[in-house]
Amino acid sequence: MPAAPTFREALRFWVKLGFISFGGPAGQIAIMHRELVERRAWISEERFLHALNYCMVLPGPEAQQLATYIGWLLHRTAGGLVAGGFFVLPSIFILLALSYIYMAYGSVPAVAAVLAGIKPVVVAIVVEAVVKISRRALKRRSHYAIAAAAFVAIYVLHVPFPLIVVLAAAIGLALPAAPAAPSAAAEAPLPPHARPDARRAVRTLAIGLVLWALPLALVALRFGWDSLYARVYRFFSGAALVTFGGAYAVLAYVTQVATTSYGWLSKAQAMDGLALAETTPGPLIMVLQFVGFIAGWNQPQGLTPAASALLAALLTTWATFLPCFLFILVGGPYVEQVRGNRTVAAALSGVTAAVVGVVLNLALVFGAAVIWHDGAPDWRAALLTGAACLALFRYHLDVLWVILAGAVLGLVLA
Repeated sequence: MPAAPTFREALRFWVKLGFISFGGPAGQIAIMHRELVERRAWISEERFLHALNYCMVLPGPEAQQLATYIGWLLHRTAGGLVAGGFFVLPSIFILLALSYIYMAYGSVPAVAAVLAGIKPVVVAIVVEAVVKISRRALKRRSHYAIAAAAFVAIYVLHVPFPLIVVLAAAIGLALPAAPAAPSAAAEAPLPPHARPDARRAVRTLAIGLVLWALPLALVALRFGWDSLYARVYRFFSGAALVTFGGAYAVLAYVTQVATTSYGWLSKAQAMDGLALAETTPGPLIMVLQFVGFIAGWNQPQGLTPAASALLAALLTTWATFLPCFLFILVGGPYVEQVRGNRTVAAALSGVTAAVVGVVLNLALVFGAAVIWHDGAPDWRAALLTGAACLALFRYHLDVLWVILAGAVLGLVLA
C-alpha cells in the first residue's frame, strides 16, 4: 500500500484534476476513482464509496464535494479547500471567457468546432463512468432492481430526484443486511481531524456564515438591497440549498425563475449556457455562473455590461459553492464516525444503487443531444463517440489526451 501523499503531491493532482474533469459528475467521479483508488491508492475503495454516498445525498455538485471530502480526509481543512477550490477554479475562468465571447462576438466558428469535437468524447466518458460506477455499486440483485426502478422513475415517470433518494434509502433499510466483508481499510483508525468535534463544527459554521453575509452586505451598501446583484446573490444562495438532482434539475428550476419572474435571460440562452458548461472542465452546475453572467450583462446598473456581468457571475459562483465546502468541513467528521454502521451503510447503498439508474438517464439524455439532431443521427458525432469509447475501454488512454484529440478532430473536420 503506497504511503499517504504529501500535501505538494496532492496539490499537483488537484490542479491537474481541475483541467481534466470533463464528463459531468459521472465522468468526474470515474476520473477520481481511477486516479485516487486504482492508480495511486491514496484512499480505499470502501472509504471512497462511503464518501460518495454522502455527497450523493447533499444538494450541490457531488463530484466537487467528493473532491473536497477526499482532500479534507488527506490533509485536513487546507486539503479540502485546495481540492474543492481547484476543482472549480479552471472552469470559472474558462466559462467567463466563453461567456464573454458568446455575448460580445456571437458564434465563433473555431470555438464551435472545438466544442463539436469534445461533445462526443464527453458522451464516451459518461458511458465509461456508468459502467464503472455500476460495477462498484451493484453488489446484490436488489441493487440492480433499485437501479432499474430509479431509471424508470426519472426517465419515464419524471419523479423528482430527492424523492428517488428518499425511497432508495428506505428500500435499502428494509432489505436484509448483507454480511459484513472483512476490510483492513475499515479497521484503520481515523485521523485526529476526522473525529467529531462540536466546537470545531460550530466555529467552521460561524466562519462560513460570515463569508456568506459579507458579499451580500457589500453589494447592498454599494448598489442597494433591491439591486440586481443583491437579488442574484439571494436567489442563488437559496438555489444552492435545494439543488438536488444535478445540473439538469437545477437548470430547469433556475430557467423557470430567471426567464419568467426575473427576466434575466431567455430560455435559448439558458440552454446555450448548459452546452458550454457541459464541454468545459469542472462541475456542470457552473451553468449557474453563465446565468448570472448573462443577467449582469443584460441589466447593467451603472457599470459597463462586461463589468456588470463579471460581478454578477462571481457573486453567483460564490453563493453556489460556499455551502458545498461547509457541508463537507462541518459534516465530514460525523459521516466518518458512522462509516462502520450497518444501518447507515444499508441506506446509503440503496442510494448509490439508485444513482446508477439516474446517471444512466443522464448518459442517455446527453448522448441523444449530441448524436441525434432534428430527427436524424449525426454520424460524425456517433463515429467520434465510438472512437473515444474504444480509446477509453480498449486502450485505457488518459482522459486528457482523448479530450484533446476530440478538440483537434473537431477543428480538422470543420
